[in-house]
Amino acid sequence: MEAAFFDLDKTVIAKASMVAFGGPLYREGLLSRRTILRALYAQLVYMHLGASEQKLARIRDSVLALTRGWERRRVREIVRDTLEEVVQPIIHAEAQELIAEHHRAGRLVFLVSASPEEIVEPLAAYLGVDGAIASRARIDAHGRYTGEMEFYAYGPYKAEAMRDLAGARGIDLASSYAYSDSYTDVPMLEVVGHPVVVNPDRVLGKLARDRGWEVRQFVRPVPLREGQPVRGKGPAAALAGTAAVALVGAGLV
Repeated sequence: MEAAFFDLDKTVIAKASMVAFGGPLYREGLLSRRTILRALYAQLVYMHLGASEQKLARIRDSVLALTRGWERRRVREIVRDTLEEVVQPIIHAEAQELIAEHHRAGRLVFLVSASPEEIVEPLAAYLGVDGAIASRARIDAHGRYTGEMEFYAYGPYKAEAMRDLAGARGIDLASSYAYSDSYTDVPMLEVVGHPVVVNPDRVLGKLARDRGWEVRQFVRPVPLREGQPVRGKGPAAALAGTAAVALVGAGLV
């Protein structure tokens, strides 16, 4: 059995998923103004400190603390209720076509993302893929986030999870495909026989050229469906999206 593994943010969809859902999370009261300011501060610290593993871990833990006390059931409901509104306009048409192409070839298709499972799993169902690997937050006995990470689907942990999935599903990784835009996903790309670089960052683009990896450009987000309402973004919603960028900067997605 062969498979195709797709990174989510800026590969299947045109922006980071946490940024995309920042507005709905704010509208539903999960992102307060205080939370937004704290997230923005974390982003500024990240930008000035750089991206060493130690610094990244500290900032990631700080941003994770912002979610402490959120009810997982409520987050799932918000994602479910706003999924089409948020995601449909930003799905890359090229990714949809490739997913369909791999299915026609008899391959399984999976999303592999550092974004939380509360976002990635509904997206996987929406896109009609066969499953997902995603980050998993620790939940307390009352179904609320503790502010800690149970599993972080990032860097080498993506590759490790792919190997585990391949073993469980009988997937031949040497004959399989992986798609990503980010240098942090080199382990994910290296674990398959057919790595494909999509809209690469500068470092990944150079590595792809050096290694002779295929490079693709996804430039066609699926247009809005006719008649689909588009909600305006006020200053608060824009700030919420910016706060979500801090989550991205801290390596959560």
